[in-house]
Amino acid sequence: MPMITPTNGLRVPEVRIRDDFWNDYSELVRQTVIPYQWEALNDRVEGAEPSFAIRNFRIAAGLQEGEFGGMVFQDSDLAKWLEAVGYSLANHPDPELEKIADDAIDLIGQAQRENGYLNTYFTIKEPGKEWTNLHDAHELYCAGHMMEAAVAYYNGTGKRKLLDIMCRFADHIDETFGTEPGKLRGYCGHQEIELALVKLYEATGNEKYLKLSQYFIDERGRKPSYFVEEWERRGRTSHWVQGTVPSPNLEYNQSHLPVREQSVAVGHSVRAVYMYTAMADLARLTGDAELRAACERLWNNVTRKQMYITGGIGSTHHGEAFSFDYDLPNDTVYAETCASIGLIFFARRMLQLEAKSEYADVLERALYNNVLGSMSKDGKHFFYVNPLEVWPEASAKNPGKHHVKAVRQKWFGCSCCPPNVARLLSSLNEYIYGVSPDENRIYAHLFIGSEATFELGSGKVSLEQQSALPWDGRVRFKVSLPGGGAGGAKFALALRVPAWFQSGRPELRVNGQAVEYRVENGYALAERTWADGDEADWLLPLETKLIAAHPQIRADAGRVAIQRGPLVYCLEEADNGAPLASLAVSADAKPAERFDADLLGGCVVVELDGVATDGAAWSDEDQPYAPYRPLAKPKPLKAVPYYLWGNREAGEMSVWIRTSQA
Repeated sequence: MPMITPTNGLRVPEVRIRDDFWNDYSELVRQTVIPYQWEALNDRVEGAEPSFAIRNFRIAAGLQEGEFGGMVFQDSDLAKWLEAVGYSLANHPDPELEKIADDAIDLIGQAQRENGYLNTYFTIKEPGKEWTNLHDAHELYCAGHMMEAAVAYYNGTGKRKLLDIMCRFADHIDETFGTEPGKLRGYCGHQEIELALVKLYEATGNEKYLKLSQYFIDERGRKPSYFVEEWERRGRTSHWVQGTVPSPNLEYNQSHLPVREQSVAVGHSVRAVYMYTAMADLARLTGDAELRAACERLWNNVTRKQMYITGGIGSTHHGEAFSFDYDLPNDTVYAETCASIGLIFFARRMLQLEAKSEYADVLERALYNNVLGSMSKDGKHFFYVNPLEVWPEASAKNPGKHHVKAVRQKWFGCSCCPPNVARLLSSLNEYIYGVSPDENRIYAHLFIGSEATFELGSGKVSLEQQSALPWDGRVRFKVSLPGGGAGGAKFALALRVPAWFQSGRPELRVNGQAVEYRVENGYALAERTWADGDEADWLLPLETKLIAAHPQIRADAGRVAIQRGPLVYCLEEADNGAPLASLAVSADAKPAERFDADLLGGCVVVELDGVATDGAAWSDEDQPYAPYRPLAKPKPLKAVPYYLWGNREAGEMSVWIRTSQA
């Protein structure tokens, strides 16, 4: 185990979002999503699948009678909700919401055992079988989510109760697992605790938690396999299937090889990116070069060969998993919301290791498209699966597409995604900037209107960012220095050059004058002695582009997607009729853009010249096949941002569109 020698990396400053686009979402989460999800956790949403989460804790605490309900990992839904509340309270104090959360924390404390153990499933349903099925039972996964909640709630409110509860549980886990005689040499079937223990270490300064995270990462994939040995001890049984089952698929939870030997993303996609996130954290904090190299290899494989244009990952619903390089079907895709959120976590940790624009590019892509698209405009309906092509009748009648929904759902029996969205959007302020005090640099990773304060080697600096994204690419930064900043402050403002900007070098102006800059790792460095009140304008004109896919991505051969700035667009039946598969965009089409203030709260729509198969030439009485003959007619096409799809009537949707020279 490497010696722990923490490195500074890129630190996160104090940031508050002040942005026309994102404020709508932060208010939606605060005023609608968090209260709605609290009702769902209490089984008070009519017509939604029950959660059982609060009920389980009440039973485990001895406050009511009953049987355990829901999934074995049901505790994690409450944990993620509490984490979102912690972030929300940090930005928007709310005594009523805080009281609800405090009461929930009291309930959690009542459900905790004397030795620190906390899990409602094993307390209620299988007492005495704790830690006997790490492969299936998610005990450490639930513990990790509750640790993350504890840290967020402590940071947001200053209250230690949940933090103390989870430190007791972490101490119990530390006493249970490890390489010492008498301890279990196991690890979780669903990675999560590894990254949570890093957060617990950073909140408490207790190196024991960091070393425990290292243990779980280092132990994974060693031979003989703990999961196989555990399966044998259980009599070859599974939590999920009756009777005996085959030996565990070790690729499914990335335990087929030691993590430092892994180079291709395999298995359950959420588990993978949660693990990669912890690996990047540990590489930063311990200086482990092999771990960092593995992170870089896995990042490249995920983002260059197994990621959708929307930032979705996990191409098959069989195991919610990666399949193989370039296998990215659009109509049977999985692209679970949690997986894109995990990819965002991974991207942020890679940025903390090294400021490279490609990490922020992927973070932005997943955020604006897959994650935002998973939630309806009303904040009360959600996608678990995020397809790039939908035919509602196929979703209803084709067993291979039942997982692809044409409309968002109120809640899910396995409802990991909705509270995950809430906790991410509530903490979005943490993703905008990075700081390198040693280099005297402020990195702007995302262009989101905000106010931020930074501690640099040259002193304290405040920035006000004004951004018109995603509709307009003008970004302005205003510098403020304490007391007027006599003599100024020398630092570099490092501005990301987005991958979607393809018109040469963006223009940078300081106080209205164009200035030269150099680019390093995809960031434009504005290096100067800044005075109080200086303004820097970063001009990123947005252009609609037709995007092609790599030839190996067979599902997209002969097709294009539409992208404008960070937003991917799609066609919907509501605008273009059906079937969408009969439409094609002219290969030389020149997209026209206009802002439609009345559509879905206001957005830029893209209109293009296209063609459609002349359906009148085919009658219902015709044979299904006939000699080919051109049957195309002109058809104007209208595309809307992907994140807004499905907010009108149910209908077909497609991101990738056939091309035509007609």
